[in-house]
Amino acid sequence: MPQKRGKIHGYRYIQLWLERYKAIHRNPKTILRVMRKYGLSSEVRRRRWQGCGHTLHRYSNLLNRDFRADSPNQKWVTDISYIPTGQGFVYLSIIRDLFDNSIVAYKTDRQQTVSVVLNTIHAAMAQEKIAGELTLHSDQGFQYTSQAYFNLTKEYGITPSMSRRGNPYDNAPAENFFSILKTECIGRQKIQSFEQAVQMIDDYIHFYNYERFQLKYRLTPFEKRSQTA
Repeated sequence: MPQKRGKIHGYRYIQLWLERYKAIHRNPKTILRVMRKYGLSSEVRRRRWQGCGHTLHRYSNLLNRDFRADSPNQKWVTDISYIPTGQGFVYLSIIRDLFDNSIVAYKTDRQQTVSVVLNTIHAAMAQEKIAGELTLHSDQGFQYTSQAYFNLTKEYGITPSMSRRGNPYDNAPAENFFSILKTECIGRQKIQSFEQAVQMIDDYIHFYNYERFQLKYRLTPFEKRSQTA
C-alpha cells in the first residue's frame, strides 16, 4: 500500500495505484474526498516559487511591433545578452533608439542583475535630452518586472512597454542589434577574458554609431540623429 511510506502521495498517484494494482477505477475527485475524510491527504507540498517578496510588474505591449519613430528619444527598446569568454559570461545591456537605430546607452557586467539595467537607463537619461513622451520597450525578463525598474521609469517619467510572453518578435530591434554585434564582431574570434570582451564591445558600438552606414538611410546613426539636432 502506498501509504506505508507515510503521507507522501497525492490523490492522482493513489488513483493510478488503485487502477494498476487493485483494478479499482474511481473518479480522482472521489479519491481526494475519501483521502481527506480519513486524514490520508499528502503532507508533501510542491514548492511554490516566490518573488523574494517583491511585486512583479507587467506592462502592456504599447509598441505593438510599430518600430517607426518620428523623432529621437520617442521610442527606445532595451534588452540584455551575454558574451561568452574564457573567464565566463559578460552581460551586455543596451538601449536602442528606433528613430535612427543608434545605441543610446549600454552597460556591461559579469552578472545578470537588475543593477546593470538600471545603470543603462541612468546613462541614457544623462546622455539625452527628453523633450516629449518616451516609451521604453523590453521583454519580460526579471529585471524589467522588478520594483526597482518600476520605480526608476516612474522617476524619469518613462512609459514602460513590454513584449507578450513567448513573442521575441515584439522586441525584434533589440534582438537584431545583438545579432549584428555577434555576427560582425563577437563571433569572429574566441574571447579569452572579460577585459577583451568589454574592449571589443566598446570599439564596436562606437563603430556602429559613428561609422557603420545603415542602408535604409545611407547614413550612420549619428549622421541621421544630427539632422534633427
